Amino acid sequence: MRGWAQAWALCGAVVILLAAVGCETIGQVTPAPGSPGRARLERLLATVRTVPSRPHPGGYQRGCGTGQGCVFGPAWTDDHDGPGGHDGCDSRNSVLARQLSAVTFRPGSTCVVAAGELRDPYTGQQRAFTRADAKAVQIDHVFPLAAAWDLGASGWPLPQRVRFANDIDYNLLAVDGRTNEDKGDRTPADWLPPARAGHCFYAGKYLTTADRYGLPITRADRARLERVVRACP
Repeated sequence: MRGWAQAWALCGAVVILLAAVGCETIGQVTPAPGSPGRARLERLLATVRTVPSRPHPGGYQRGCGTGQGCVFGPAWTDDHDGPGGHDGCDSRNSVLARQLSAVTFRPGSTCVVAAGELRDPYTGQQRAFTRADAKAVQIDHVFPLAAAWDLGASGWPLPQRVRFANDIDYNLLAVDGRTNEDKGDRTPADWLPPARAGHCFYAGKYLTTADRYGLPITRADRARLERVVRACP
């Protein structure tokens, strides 16, 4: 009987611990390369403004076809004053060249990436990129354009929105294509990378972009990110 009592007591203690600190803090894993530490993430959380919920001002039109708003400018344009702008290479290829290993370029070009290997920060898996199967590796806006529009970018001048949409230093990330499609326009409250090793990395990218561009996060996003940060070393 004493053995059973001790086992139940231990079980109860584990349940209490889980309730107190949250499941995401149990069993830490090694974060993805480039992940910021907990102290840096806590400073970002303290800096970034919080709003109760995501407003919906309307008017978001990403497309640039006839009659469309083109509110963030043409996709992957080089015509902006941000990192990598006006260097003769579109932002998509700039991200691929920066993140992939074993990169090869299209014959006669020093810009257009033909092939390479990606260590995906969201899944931790290796992904091959070729132009023939370009959807296998896609470029994610870590802070989604639709969310940015709703949370303040709708009031920015167009050049600032174009810079944000093509910022290869802060907001653009080459990732596994299916994971990117699953993420869509979701923010941390509704989406985290499938591999826990990518959580601290993603939190760092999301909060750093928000801080750089003065974008707020929602109360639900903050709550989810705080749980993530507690599990970061």
